Amino acid sequence: MKTEEILDKLGIQQLTDMQVEAMNAILRTDDDVVLLSPTGSGKTLAYLLPLVQMLDAKSNDVQAVVIVPGRELALQSATVLKDMKCGLRACACYGGRAAMDEHRMLRQVQPQIVFATPGRLQDHLSKGNIQANTVRYLVIDEFDKCLEMGFMEEMGRILHGLPYVQKRVLLSATDADSIPKFVQMGKTQRLNYLMEEEQVSHRVEIYQVKSPEKDKLNTLRLLLCELGEQSSIVFLNYRESVERVASYLNEQGFTISFFHGGLEQRQREDALYKFSNGSANVLVATDLASRGIDIPDIDNIIHYHLPESEHGYVHRVGRTARWESKGRAFFILNTEETVPAYVEGELKDYSVNPTTLSAPIPKMVTLYIGKGKKDKLSKGDIVGFLCKKGGLQSSEIGKISVEERFTYVAIQRQKLHSVLRNVQGEKIKGIKTIVEEVK
Repeated sequence: MKTEEILDKLGIQQLTDMQVEAMNAILRTDDDVVLLSPTGSGKTLAYLLPLVQMLDAKSNDVQAVVIVPGRELALQSATVLKDMKCGLRACACYGGRAAMDEHRMLRQVQPQIVFATPGRLQDHLSKGNIQANTVRYLVIDEFDKCLEMGFMEEMGRILHGLPYVQKRVLLSATDADSIPKFVQMGKTQRLNYLMEEEQVSHRVEIYQVKSPEKDKLNTLRLLLCELGEQSSIVFLNYRESVERVASYLNEQGFTISFFHGGLEQRQREDALYKFSNGSANVLVATDLASRGIDIPDIDNIIHYHLPESEHGYVHRVGRTARWESKGRAFFILNTEETVPAYVEGELKDYSVNPTTLSAPIPKMVTLYIGKGKKDKLSKGDIVGFLCKKGGLQSSEIGKISVEERFTYVAIQRQKLHSVLRNVQGEKIKGIKTIVEEVK
């Protein structure tokens, strides 16, 4: 399928210079490629557009492996490929669910591309669930993260176990000090679109907010009240801190999601869907949320804890001002803290109003419906069910995400109780199912 046809399906009129150069380097040369480009600049499309032209859609073999640091980026990347509607099949493989279920999925789908986290990929390769001798193309997305010490040994085993790779593509929003020899890079084109003079986007305004107390919870509350219905991510460095701050904000009447690596898969999915569809306007998270989460309209980044490194700071702030939008970053500082020396750009003071304000209430709420693609449900089925049985107008329904075994759908918050009452005991496509609020 031609690139123009794919772009038309995606509703994209023109590629960026970075995407064009990356496509030419991947598609028209034998070189390996290292692509450095800011978060939100379209790197996923930059490698997928040429890759889909290099694969054989008639073959049932895995021909390309894309290694990513986390499940969210694996799912996001697989969704981009699906939206391209180019005739290629993909599977996303990651920890947190049974490997046997993924093995069955691999047998059923017979993907040409696999998006996988390092540990789960190594598991499937060692068990022969993915045949290494058919893999010709290797992509490492967020390679600086994948090649950190925690993944180093695992990555070494994976790459030594893929002996027939013909082309390697490494991508990141930040540069790594070096690429380990076991990656086996050949002649390499290095495409650097990171502007040294611009640490973060010029569309991000940076503020410092002084907390008069060492415990910054009240200052955070006042700041979030002032930001109102805008979407904000509050970053902390520890899981326990995330849960403490989330609990406090809940007690103060905020509708929030919280997100860290210690949550079960369903909890993490609930949190991200609530935040992405406007059912929660605050996401309290560790730096796990700073990579591979594609939510385009985040207004504010709030550093409750100072970033642990400059790379961490860049990735956090990269969640806002994506594409051509604007954003703000706030450092909440107690009397013992200062903004890190590596933070560049104009730093402005921001004073919160000490007057007690009420927590903003999001206009949307998320419903969980216990049926999905396995039950042949489509978005149209969901809209029809909620309108006919639930008494909603289509304008009162927001983002719908139909997954394999369940569906998330955003509806107007004021309609929640009447919808739950109306659909109780009703069937969707002749099947009884659970319909409940995601809390």
